[in-house]
Amino acid sequence: MRTIFLSLLTILCLMLAVVPAIADVEYSNGPYNGTTNAWTINFGFVVSDSFTVGTGSSIEGFHLVYWDASSSDLLTTLDMAIGSSSFGGSAQTLTGVTNTFLGTNQYGYNLYQADYSFNDIPWSGAGYVTVGNACTTSGCSVVNPIYWDENSGPSTAYENTLGSIPSEAFTLTGTCGVAGGNSPDCGPPVPEPSSILLFGTGILGLGGVLRRWRS
Repeated sequence: MRTIFLSLLTILCLMLAVVPAIADVEYSNGPYNGTTNAWTINFGFVVSDSFTVGTGSSIEGFHLVYWDASSSDLLTTLDMAIGSSSFGGSAQTLTGVTNTFLGTNQYGYNLYQADYSFNDIPWSGAGYVTVGNACTTSGCSVVNPIYWDENSGPSTAYENTLGSIPSEAFTLTGTCGVAGGNSPDCGPPVPEPSSILLFGTGILGLGGVLRRWRS
């Protein structure tokens, strides 16, 4: 009986370890489209989209969907700024991207989701995320255009040479700004890969304990 108790206690600790690794969706501009249009975010072109998060939030992740004519020359780094107005804020270069292939559209472009994480940016309420200077595996030269997918979500969006445009597919993740819980602006939590692994380990362990207990 003592062995069973210790095993259950260990599994419970593993499952509790999942909680800190949950990333809140602070703002989502809706699902990607991938078939209508997309806007260049390198070669000097910059796009800025609005968002709103809860008071006292912490933005720690930026996720976007992009079009790429190449299947190997993928997005690497990206300059991103968060400010109170379009094209505002101080740009930082995001690194350590994870590119996930989503499919190929009717124009022959490959669709990818790019996921970045970075040091937290405290933010409350409305703002704009501005994206430009996208670099790829081949470098930052004018070789391979990267296009941010247009999904016409609820954001207000601008392009630096044309002005107002339909908005793009992106999500901001981090910590929502209400002590002890999510703010109304926050969507459902998004488990990180480490959380899923811990949860799976706990389930497998629990199954083993229950089998031994029944036998």
